[in-house]
Amino acid sequence: MQLKTVENRPAIVACNSCRFTADDREDGDGRRGGARLAAALHAVKASDPAYGDVAVQEMPCLFACTEFCTVHLRAPGKVGYVLGRFTPDEDAARAILDYAALYADSDVGQVPFKQWPAGVKGHFITRTPPEGFVVE
Repeated sequence: MQLKTVENRPAIVACNSCRFTADDREDGDGRRGGARLAAALHAVKASDPAYGDVAVQEMPCLFACTEFCTVHLRAPGKVGYVLGRFTPDEDAARAILDYAALYADSDVGQVPFKQWPAGVKGHFITRTPPEGFVVE
């Protein structure tokens, strides 16, 4: 394993090797769900300047293998989140980016539930404390 330096800013880290669904590794064309979701995230981000404050980054395997199509949302000094069980398409990518934009604007990574896009509700797997902190 080698580490690659990326910008340390609000980011969606997409697992590009995730399963397509709970039952299938790949779609009918042989593409992994994670690769499809990462491509959708890049395309949606490029289509709308409202997502300019959020980076889309990729890496193989977030080790959330009991789930599928997972992403890690992170930013310096903020609580992070791992979300999954997405359909790897534009609608899911837009919901993730909409949430990520709200997250980037938040003080510590907490977005009020009433502001959550419907497309991310039910997709949270875990939250992670920022380096050097825990949540009270």
